[in-house]
Amino acid sequence: MSLLTAWQFMIDQGHDVPNPLQPNQHQPVPLEGKRVLVNGAAGGVGHFAVQLAKWKGAYVIAVASGKHERFLGDLGVDKFIDYTKTIPEEVVHGLDLVIDSIGGPTTRRFLRTLKPGGALFPVFGLGATGREEAEKLGIVFSTTQVRSNGRQLAEIGKLFDKGTLRTAIDSTFSLSDAQKAHQRAARGNIQGKIVLTVH
Repeated sequence: MSLLTAWQFMIDQGHDVPNPLQPNQHQPVPLEGKRVLVNGAAGGVGHFAVQLAKWKGAYVIAVASGKHERFLGDLGVDKFIDYTKTIPEEVVHGLDLVIDSIGGPTTRRFLRTLKPGGALFPVFGLGATGREEAEKLGIVFSTTQVRSNGRQLAEIGKLFDKGTLRTAIDSTFSLSDAQKAHQRAARGNIQGKIVLTVH
């Protein structure tokens, strides 16, 4: 689901189900040759967003904690920002797209990193801030709700087969330890996905 989320935000929405969070239909933007920042780049959606942007030919700036720098470097990011040491919006400007996989009330801070005509896509649109300000600045502010799509999954499967995409596993728990998996998720700072195994 995380990869399908990144895909429908960035590559092809693949459905026309109305979005209650905004009146207009979400439209991914071209990525080739563009400057793209991914906030929360090491997480479940973020690490896929990084890979998709690189696949499409973007210059990718990853924002995550320092412990993820090597991991994200292995995924091909062009620039890494450790948010525990540097405030991204103070050092990056002139971006074409920000994928904020954290979202929520801090999303608006990325508006100052974007050039007019750029786009800010908060993955968690509910509670995301900055829509009205974005409109005044000439920035697209858009979110979507992900839907299952067999055609997209088939295309994604081919990218895994070619080695273009890969999944990072943060931790694995048995289904009987689902509570521990939730506790791990609550601690945050996840690298990739948390997996539940069924025996």
